[in-house]
Order: sequence, then structure tokens, then C-alpha cells
Amino acid sequence: MTKIIVADPDPHSQRQLATLLAERGYEFDAAPDVDAALRPLRESAVDVVLADLSLPGGGGLQLLDQVRERHPETAVVLLSAFGSVQDAVQAMQRGAADFLGKPFATDQVMVAVERALEKSALQRENRQLKTALDDRLRLDNVIGTDPRMQVIFKTVQAVADTRTTVLITGESGTGKTLLARALHQLSDRRGGPFIEVNCGALPENLLESELFGHVKGAFTGAVKDKVGKFEAAAGGTIFLDEIGTSTPAFQIKLLRVLQDRIIERVGDTRTIPVDVRIVLATNKDLEQAVRDGEFREDLFYRIHVVSVEMPPLRERASDILPLAEHFLQRFADEHGRPALRFSDAAAAALVAAPWPGNVRQLENVVERAVVLSRGEVIDRADLPPTLATNAPQAGAAPLPALPPDAPPLPLKQALLEPEKRIIEHALAYCDGNRERAAKVLGINRSTLFHKLKKLGIR
Repeated sequence: MTKIIVADPDPHSQRQLATLLAERGYEFDAAPDVDAALRPLRESAVDVVLADLSLPGGGGLQLLDQVRERHPETAVVLLSAFGSVQDAVQAMQRGAADFLGKPFATDQVMVAVERALEKSALQRENRQLKTALDDRLRLDNVIGTDPRMQVIFKTVQAVADTRTTVLITGESGTGKTLLARALHQLSDRRGGPFIEVNCGALPENLLESELFGHVKGAFTGAVKDKVGKFEAAAGGTIFLDEIGTSTPAFQIKLLRVLQDRIIERVGDTRTIPVDVRIVLATNKDLEQAVRDGEFREDLFYRIHVVSVEMPPLRERASDILPLAEHFLQRFADEHGRPALRFSDAAAAALVAAPWPGNVRQLENVVERAVVLSRGEVIDRADLPPTLATNAPQAGAAPLPALPPDAPPLPLKQALLEPEKRIIEHALAYCDGNRERAAKVLGINRSTLFHKLKKLGIR
């Protein structure tokens, strides 16, 4: 039920307002001063406060400020028999829903109350939507019971409120972006923007302009000044994904931003200070890239202050079913099918799959099953027929066995052959279409091309 507070020291005015509100079925409390007006706000939700500008205990403007600070969803309408235009302007600037002079007409008051109620409802709806979004981005929604994930969560919580640069590594689809968003939401910068830039998706000549901005005439097509992503992220977080694909020239400029916290727009000589938290991600081995001369060593050490490695889904099998159940509930709600569940056969198939596309691939598989299934149970038949199990592919040569006394191969070298087989299988399934194969594998096209070259796949 709508609740209104009438904060007015004048008994006549208070009775008049009370009568109008009672006639329209509104619940209300009377308050003779600022403290009495604030008391009901501490105990329950209040929609509107009607307050006299000269209210004892500090005045209507002080009450307005306290309500705005502590209860932003409550709208405040100020009333005054002696208010000036300057008072009205000041009240509106400080967030009042309306300002009325006394004596007031009945219709005038009720229109102001209805507008204030609409504003209060909109504020409450916005808060609920933001809470729902924040809830999806909370760290506890980055599902992970695996011990390695628990260590990651503790690290993120420890550094969230610092300005320390964080590097998130791991294969494509492991949840690097989600973790970066959770880091932002946990920080004291959560009220600021979260700006995401995929460095691998932008050509070199556009990346610099996109991040740092440019001035009019800096290059052909620069018809006006443009604010870059770093400036747009002021007070918040900028997330640079696929930083391992960046060029040496860009790396030099990024190093300066990290060291001095200043940028220069393309075509400009002026420096602009930026207050921004920088989070980076890559699926590339940056240490190897440094050794190969593809990534600057000084930049690597600058961004490697706090490093978090997201493990591939195949190494955290205990998380597969909890993640699948999470996605099932989400997509079932989105598609209006809340009673869905997995059969034992489907659950076993999900756990047995190697998931080369990691969490992103699992998410896509579950959404597909929700859309295509007809009953209340997601069965094995509802999963993609190409969902491979851990068993070797038919016709595939077994991996060569090493003698017991032979030294083990380095892990990266040992994984090259299985990775090659998975990619070749995806290409065969997609009739050689590399773009489709990249989507099936849950990786971007540039990453697939890099792997094809590295593994000698033609």
C-alpha cells in the first residue's frame, strides 16, 4: 500500500493535506519536525514525503538531503508559503520531485503527489533491475566448487578494492570476461562504468583510436573529436580482452598508460589523466610470447602484478553439472519452461565430454537443448550428436606409449596431439569451414588461425 509522510508544522495545512490523502485511500503519517519525518523511513518503505520548507529541526531542504542520501527511492515534494523562485530552483537541483507554494489548490497537490509516486516507482524499479544485474555478476555466480576456482575467488576478493592491474589467463570460453565483471562489481568502483574492449577484434589502425580517442583531422574520416574507451571508463574499470594479440606499437602506448595513468588522443599532443582500473585477459602464453619477441617484456611484468589463471572445464569436472544446472535454470526461465531437468544419461554425457570450448560451449549446448527439447526432461538425444566423449575418435591412432623409464614430455607438448585431433575433427564436421569450426570449438577465428599455423593443420 502507498505510504506518504506529511511533514508540516502548521496544523491547518497538515489537516488539509491529510484530508486530501485520506479521500484517495493513501496511508500517511504526520510529522511536526525533521526527526519525526525521518523516523518512519527507518522502519519501512515510504513512497512520498510532503515537507514544508521551514520544517523545524533543520528545514525542508535538510530533510530532502537526508532522504536523498539514505532513501533514494522516496520522492520528496516541498511546500512553502514564502518560497522564492531561487528556493524552488535549489530544491529541484537537489532532487525534489516538485515544489508547491501555499496556499495550494487540491488538484495541484494531487498532481504533484501522483508525479512523485511515479518517480518513486521508477526509482524502485531501476534499483530492482540493477540488483538483478548485480546478482548475475556477483562472484558467487562464477560457479566453481573446484579447489582451483576457490583459490581464484579468494584472490579476486582480496584485490577487488585495490587499483592493482589484474591479468586473467586461460583458454577461450573459460569465463575470463565474467570474472572481470565480477571483479568490477566487488570493487568500490562498481558505481562506475565497466568498458570492455576486444583487442583481437579491432585492426591496429582502429584500436588506438578506439582506446585513446582522436582529435578532429587526425586521419581521414576523423571529422570530429572522439572520446576513447579509457576516458569513458573514468571512475570504473576497463577490460582489455585478447591483449596477447596487440602490436608492439600499441604495447608501448599501453605501457605508458599503466606507468603514468595518462593518455594522448590520436593526433593530439596534450596528455589527459585517467582514473581507471585496468583488467586484462589473454588465452595466449605471454611468457612464451616474450621469449619469441612478440610481447614486450617490460609490459608483461607491468601487467603481471596479480595473475589469475582460469582452468579449462575438462580439468574441473566437478563443476560441469553445477554449471549445466545453472544454465538450464536460466534458459528454462528465459524460454518459459521452468520445470526442465537432465536425465541421468544426459548428465553422464555432459560430464564425459571433453569441452574444448569450455564453459561457453557448455552454455551453448544447454541453451540448444532447452530450445529443441519437447518434454520436461533433457535426454541424451537432446544434446548435439557431435558432443564427443572422452573415448578416442573412431579411426584415430592411439597416442604413443612412453617407456616407464622415459622422462615425461612437457605438458604443453603432450597436449599438442589431442588438441590437433579435436581441431581436425571440428574442421571435418564443418566441411572445412573455419569460421563455423571456430564457433563449434567456442573460440574466435583469430585464435583458430593461430592454432592451425602452430599445429601445421592445412
